[in-house]
Amino acid sequence: MRSLVALALVLMAGPGMAQQAGPQIVGDAIPRSLTGQPGDAVRGRAIVANRSVGLCLLCHSGPIAEERFQGDLAPSLAGAGSRWSEGQLRLRIVDGSRLNADTIMPAYYRAQDLHRVARNFEGRTILTAAQVEDVVAYLVTLKD
Repeated sequence: MRSLVALALVLMAGPGMAQQAGPQIVGDAIPRSLTGQPGDAVRGRAIVANRSVGLCLLCHSGPIAEERFQGDLAPSLAGAGSRWSEGQLRLRIVDGSRLNADTIMPAYYRAQDLHRVARNFEGRTILTAAQVEDVVAYLVTLKD
């Protein structure tokens, strides 16, 4: 892990929006909300379960019993709120490659320096800042 570092990411406010200074990374986390507001765990669960938006269950499994055919390429989301802090979860979703250069997890809130991006997605993030916060709010509730 990196020692205490303060780096500004150049991130997008949301798909197709103008660039602005991004959140501050401190160690292995982004301690502050991307929106300045807490996310909604109910909306976050819906994003995680949605196979068209987050695609989380393509690689991860999680405590979402109604969703069949969950992934096993990545760690289970069960207990994520016990293993990682809110800030650590946020950085993993924003850009997991900051922690593991070999990760197969996409950077959900990065639009720069990406490879093999379809033309209609160039310059856009996968999730908006509010969606990232919703997913974080859901994942921190997963304590078991």
